Amino acid sequence: MTPTTPRRPCPSSARRRPRPVAGLVAAALTVALTGTGCAALTGDTGTDELQQFLAALSSGDLAGAAALTTDPAAAQETLEANVLAMGFTPTLSAGTPDGDRRPDRDPVTVEITWDMGTAGDDEADNDEADGDEAGSDPAGGTPGTEGAARIVTTTGEARTTRVGEDWKVEWAPTILDTRLEPGGTLAFSEILDYDTSVLDRTGEPLLQWTPVTAVTLAPGAVESADAVAALVNPVVQTITGQTIREGMTEAGDQPYQIVALRPSDIDPIREQLAAVPGVSLPEQGQLIRTDRDLDSPALTGLPDAWTEALQEEGGWTAEIVNPDAEPIELGSAPVGQVDDLVSTLQISMQRAAQQAVDSSALGASIVAIQPSTGGILAVAQNSAADRQGPVSMQGRFPPGSTFKIVTTAAALEAGVVGPDEVVPCPASVTVSGRTIPNDDDFELGPVPLETAFARSCNTSQAVISDRLTPEAMKDTAAKFGLGVGFFAPGLGADTFTGSVPVTEQGPARVEAAIGQGEVLASPFGMAVMTASLANGGRMILPHVVDGMTGDANDAPEPLDPGVVDTLRRYMEQTVRSGTATAANSIPGLGGKTGTAEVGTGPAHGWFVGSTGDIALAVLIEGADSSGPAVSMAAGFLGAAGQPAPLARG
Repeated sequence: MTPTTPRRPCPSSARRRPRPVAGLVAAALTVALTGTGCAALTGDTGTDELQQFLAALSSGDLAGAAALTTDPAAAQETLEANVLAMGFTPTLSAGTPDGDRRPDRDPVTVEITWDMGTAGDDEADNDEADGDEAGSDPAGGTPGTEGAARIVTTTGEARTTRVGEDWKVEWAPTILDTRLEPGGTLAFSEILDYDTSVLDRTGEPLLQWTPVTAVTLAPGAVESADAVAALVNPVVQTITGQTIREGMTEAGDQPYQIVALRPSDIDPIREQLAAVPGVSLPEQGQLIRTDRDLDSPALTGLPDAWTEALQEEGGWTAEIVNPDAEPIELGSAPVGQVDDLVSTLQISMQRAAQQAVDSSALGASIVAIQPSTGGILAVAQNSAADRQGPVSMQGRFPPGSTFKIVTTAAALEAGVVGPDEVVPCPASVTVSGRTIPNDDDFELGPVPLETAFARSCNTSQAVISDRLTPEAMKDTAAKFGLGVGFFAPGLGADTFTGSVPVTEQGPARVEAAIGQGEVLASPFGMAVMTASLANGGRMILPHVVDGMTGDANDAPEPLDPGVVDTLRRYMEQTVRSGTATAANSIPGLGGKTGTAEVGTGPAHGWFVGSTGDIALAVLIEGADSSGPAVSMAAGFLGAAGQPAPLARG
């Protein structure tokens, strides 16, 4: 349960209109002194001190600049307030004084150019609502989006005066702009199209901007924690008096926002909460899930993509806001309309995946991807997996025998084994000093490679791997996208596909060949691998928003088409007569099972496969067999069906 930061109120009208939000943007500020003449300033007039003041601003040293004024405390407070209101840490450059004005006698004009960057190049600042709802505060954004420059200029005046033996800059807010009054401030705001929603691939609303109420406790109201918890716990069961007290400790002397609640949740308890000492209930707007029960690690990055899309078409305004006066506009640009974003996720598939993983008491994860596009269809993990974090997208697990897809592909591409070659499958084999057994010490004798693959013969894979080059498995894995880093709006920056070492001939290579040793992968990575194979051996670019396919940190050549056809034949045989027959009710399914040893505990169970235009990876931690993962995959695929066509926003 992650507390959210306060958000700005949502408009009360039924149709939400674009409105400004304070930006947190990177920008530059150029300062120059201008005069009426052409002679350089001379004499002891405080000019040097004025230049030092501007130089301190140029370096972002607001305290240092304030110290050079006649009122350091007021100067620092005003400078910091205006820099914050304009939304950035400034980079300034001071011009050379020109003209015959003396700052000790006549005001010197200070011209300031405020460059707020371009739309969309801000840093994201997204949080979660209701503790378990994806949320976004579009005060931030996502780097890298180009847009129109946002630049305004203010004109102020500066004087110098003697204070004892020293020259000081005579402090007044009018240094920043002659129209700035005491208590006034410069202000930059973005204007975004909040009517933009995030839809699933069928056009069903997934995330929408919604009015919420923030349940907030004052810093000194810790004694109210239990009373608040008693009221909100029926809505969000993870909130207790203890979690509130822990959150308040972290918040220090700042108000602590406990949770943001929808109108249907807050209305029955609003009066009771308002009566609790220290409680405030500010109204806000937030991007939240339309279905509170729909949860997925794939949803957490969607607010970032939404924010980026809004900021690409965002308007802005920069103003001078003086007390009890109409704002004075310095510059602005109108907001553009943004079409609804269409996610590649399918709500019906997500529900089917969640139902499948929730059927297990062990940590379970499912990731499903559309091979033809790379669009992520569903990502689900149960509560046992949740306790470890977003392991479906970031976990690091040995993939076991599912990695034999890579080992076999490497051997076929290198020509060290033929697609119909007969290979040995003894109960155990010692290769390069490492003894590898089959599960339960089964043996098949000499069999076609297809049979050894379908029956998951460890010993045959160990023999094959001994003939490979050190880089073969790592390079082949990359062709499947395993070990590759992917970057796409909404995908999240911390996804992990896998890591495959370069292995010299010896025990490490033999272990890697069967997905043990140093080979690691996430369910996401194994789904990418399987989808890339189903995509004709061409690495997919996984993404979660239509039209935002992103990029990868590697661009490997595709697999040989003959190798692809062979592997798919082997995988179909695995389901028909091999280790995955429990899933043979799914038409056209091809797959590979895996049992991965982890220390002294029970082994993890894996299944990866594809049918039609859906590829998936299933992991059940500590299952001690691949059987439960095969059954879970069959149940999910039977309920999910095939992906629907993408709607258009």
